Amino acid sequence: MTPAILLAAIVGVSVALSGLMPSTAFAADDPAEDSISMSAQPASEGGTAVRTRFDYQVGPGQTLDDAYVITNEGTTAQTYVVFATDAFNTEDGSFALLDTGVQPTGAGSWVRFGTEASVSVTLQPAESSSVPFTVEVPADASPGDHAGGLVVSLQSPEGQVLVDRRLGTRLYVRVPGDLQPSLTVDGMSTSYTPSLNPLSGETTVTFTVRNAGNVALSGQLKTEVKGLFGIGLASAVQQDVSEMLPGSTRTVTAVVPGVGQWVFLNPVVTLYPQVDPTAQNPGPLLSVSRDSILFVVPWVLLIIVLLGLAIWAWIWFSRRRDDRRAKEWIEYTEAEARRKAEEDREPVGASSGDALRSGS
Repeated sequence: MTPAILLAAIVGVSVALSGLMPSTAFAADDPAEDSISMSAQPASEGGTAVRTRFDYQVGPGQTLDDAYVITNEGTTAQTYVVFATDAFNTEDGSFALLDTGVQPTGAGSWVRFGTEASVSVTLQPAESSSVPFTVEVPADASPGDHAGGLVVSLQSPEGQVLVDRRLGTRLYVRVPGDLQPSLTVDGMSTSYTPSLNPLSGETTVTFTVRNAGNVALSGQLKTEVKGLFGIGLASAVQQDVSEMLPGSTRTVTAVVPGVGQWVFLNPVVTLYPQVDPTAQNPGPLLSVSRDSILFVVPWVLLIIVLLGLAIWAWIWFSRRRDDRRAKEWIEYTEAEARRKAEEDREPVGASSGDALRSGS
């Protein structure tokens, strides 16, 4: 493999691994060398509090202007590339942006720097620059939340490796219209893990949370296990669901400890949707519940009960047998006593009879 091909392969790996960095600062410092450090954040709006993300409400066919502030906090001049791209949720639920070089098709493609999709900015140490950009919403944009991010990319060689350092800031564009904030719980499965203590086992509930609407939502999950008549059998387990973009899904597993083997178990999952405090209000958010039925045979308790019944039956039959034998023994001894008494009386009676006959 030639050095050029090796360099290209390593660059591809470094770009693929470069995820969404916090929009505060990035530093790669070596005390013996010049430092590479940068920060990026949305421009402040008339002295208001610092924004942590871009949040807009823009109608189809409309545009708006904003700015992104880039700061070189290193010790050497650097050239940065600023561009926008689309966002998505990873398998673990994290918010992520497309890799460098992947063309956006959603909200990232709505951002323009003048007439271009990206812009280069050269900054001296400690210098900042406010990079203006325009958000142009297509006339056929669908209602709801469209997510993306603004990215500052700094590519620098380190030996034969071209490292792509990126900072990203979330960007949300809400297109007015028929907003449908909706999280659902689907594909619920349950299992039970018993313990030696029949009153202390674990119920595992696995399900899929789906953002079936068009609004980015997070939420809180409550998983509990009920018995007959809705009686709670253990303390509920609380979980947070990080923000889910429209159309995304996530597999969630909840383990409820301290559940006894009560034969009939009714696991229940309740999801309470939420929006980010900085996001715009999408309207009423309705909770959703889903339950399942799980039959658990308390084998340990059943064995103990059966063993107890067997011991009780053995004792009962033993007592009945002993009582019967005792009664038979008593009857036998009484019969023997009567027989001996009769035998003792017969000779005396016979002698008296003989004497009477002799006297006559």
